[in-house]
Amino acid sequence: MVAGSVAAQKEPENLVLVKGGAFKNTWSTNYYAKNISVPDFYIGKYEVTQKEWSEVMGSNPSKFKGDNLPVETVSWYDCAEYCNKRSEREGLKPYYEINRNRKDANNRTVVDEIKWTVTINAEANGYRLPTEVEWEYAAGGGQMSKSYIYSGGNHINSVAWFWKNCGDTNLTGFWHWPTIEKNNDKTHSVGSKEPNELGIYDMSGNVREWCWDWYGDDFEMDGTGPKGANVSSAETGRVWKGGGWIGGDFCCEPSFRGNYEASGKGPDQGLRVCRGK
Repeated sequence: MVAGSVAAQKEPENLVLVKGGAFKNTWSTNYYAKNISVPDFYIGKYEVTQKEWSEVMGSNPSKFKGDNLPVETVSWYDCAEYCNKRSEREGLKPYYEINRNRKDANNRTVVDEIKWTVTINAEANGYRLPTEVEWEYAAGGGQMSKSYIYSGGNHINSVAWFWKNCGDTNLTGFWHWPTIEKNNDKTHSVGSKEPNELGIYDMSGNVREWCWDWYGDDFEMDGTGPKGANVSSAETGRVWKGGGWIGGDFCCEPSFRGNYEASGKGPDQGLRVCRGK
């Protein structure tokens, strides 16, 4: 066998192969028993780190600095660019077509002034954001699911960094921003909590993770994600999943659906990459 063939068969670094199939998670999912079958795909074992981001993008926008901390304060558009640039850097075909000069006619989000038109090349082998279906399937353990409440377990402190446990002391009571700020709550190194059934880390907590989908898309699925975008979806934003260090425990459940304008950024907003099989 020639060296090139060996290289071609090498598993992608820090990506987990998620075997496809129907949803097995019965507790924290929107898709169980919905006649949805997810194809095989790769997803990041960890959230994208600041080191990985800086190597590709040449800068680090994060509030909390550290090579092994998840990158944050990145918009959905930033993440689409990162996926393409990382693909090119690794000799892969970029998955996204990004037209910065044409406003997306479907995007009617008032607070999003960027509105780049981003389309996909489904045949490309490059990096991309997971669809909401893929994200939720992986977070729930895929075919190895044990129907946990959170991604990886029923006890949130074992699997997730969220507002009560990510600062100087463990907080109690109700969510209160001045208390969180005084407690120096922040992100933590990726992979420092327990993984889920598939060996994937931080799908609950640490930073919220962008997905491809519009938030308002209905749940009529074709196996790879919601079908198209409609007016109501375009007036909201893009989906984020998994909760973050600022958020509550309920945000860390894989079934929780959040949304944010694609141009939005925050110190709890990051990403996890995905690739086709």
